[in-house]
Amino acid sequence: MSDINVIEQGAQFKQILYPFSAIVGQTDMKRALILNAISPAIGGVLIKGEKGTAKSTAVRALAAILPPLETDGAESMQVVELPINATEDRVVGTIDLEYALTEGKKKFEPGILAKAHNNILYVDEINLLDDHVVDVLLDAAAMGVNTVEREGISYSHPAKFILVGTMNPEEGDIRPQLLDRFGLSVDVKGEREPELRMEVVKRRLAFESDKVTFAASYKESDRELAETVVKARSLLSQVSVTDTVLRKIAALSIRLNVDGHRPDITMLHTAKALAAYNERTEINNDDLKVAAQLVLPHRMRRRPFEEQGFDWSSVTDILDSEDYFFSVQKRLNSV
Repeated sequence: MSDINVIEQGAQFKQILYPFSAIVGQTDMKRALILNAISPAIGGVLIKGEKGTAKSTAVRALAAILPPLETDGAESMQVVELPINATEDRVVGTIDLEYALTEGKKKFEPGILAKAHNNILYVDEINLLDDHVVDVLLDAAAMGVNTVEREGISYSHPAKFILVGTMNPEEGDIRPQLLDRFGLSVDVKGEREPELRMEVVKRRLAFESDKVTFAASYKESDRELAETVVKARSLLSQVSVTDTVLRKIAALSIRLNVDGHRPDITMLHTAKALAAYNERTEINNDDLKVAAQLVLPHRMRRRPFEEQGFDWSSVTDILDSEDYFFSVQKRLNSV
């Protein structure tokens, strides 16, 4: 990995990126991105918020300091952008039917998903993207494979990537059916504390004044974060999943009235990534609580976390109360 985060633009120019570690606040957004970088099985992240809240800055900065999901010779991950006017063929790729018929061989022309393999697929203003294209993206993200079928001819290739969608809610929302399929969802806002807003401005001015020196001052912090993520990727498969953990996840989903079983699976993947990030092979209640806050709010029929002042102490009670889980288990056993 390079000493200073850069994106190469042609052979003659390198753009110095704002360091990930220099971003002030936005804890949930940064955590959600890091967890997906550890475990793409989480299913991506939707970042909703105001303009100018470091959404794209965070995505690009994190990609620049991390190696690809799987070793492919590249030095760092790439951010592959998907334009909102992209067609399905441009996204998934196309099969040259004329070549197949005349030559008797498959000829596949790769799309954006092929380029995104092992990298980050970034969709700004994803709420303005065609719903069918969003469905295609989410299917590929969930399966890790992109399959193209045309006139009885099919072609498949690996498509393991981290899907990051950003949007400004003022410009329209995303359908609930699609929202549910994003692993994590976070809301970002401008800082409301004067001192933090001042720090945002100070750091930005320092970066604009001397990008090389500013980036170098955060090089060590970014390097340590990258090493932690790489170690967590290796440790992830060793994180144990016990019946106690599964009971707690089930209890949270039941108590918070979410539909289907996708929330449980995503919560488990998220909790495992949190444990691995903290160099543990066992999931604890803190992992589950953080996972619940990232996984469940956008899947609830009502959004009590924000709109009705949901009392998170009740979640802690659920996690700590063995009596509650025993009663849930009894009900499950009686089914």
